[in-house]
Amino acid sequence: MSYSSQAALSGDQDFISRVSAAAAVEVAQPANPVTWAREHIWRIAAAPGFADAYESAVVAEIPRPGNDPAVISDGQILSAVQAEIAAGPS
Repeated sequence: MSYSSQAALSGDQDFISRVSAAAAVEVAQPANPVTWAREHIWRIAAAPGFADAYESAVVAEIPRPGNDPAVISDGQILSAVQAEIAAGPS
């Protein structure tokens, strides 16, 4: 994992939207799931394997890698969101 890939993933609007969608379902009473996602996106982007998968997709010239469930699956995003919720406020 490179910090550069993690940073790129944390700024990928498609990925942020997918994390927001998971937050809308998983987070108890989020005032705004997009706000929640943006507040937690750095730690979620640091989930094991995420930055490596994203970097590989970019190198392979996969269009919109943050939106592609073959790059990072919905299940992986769900697990990362649930882990972030379980970790509590930081």
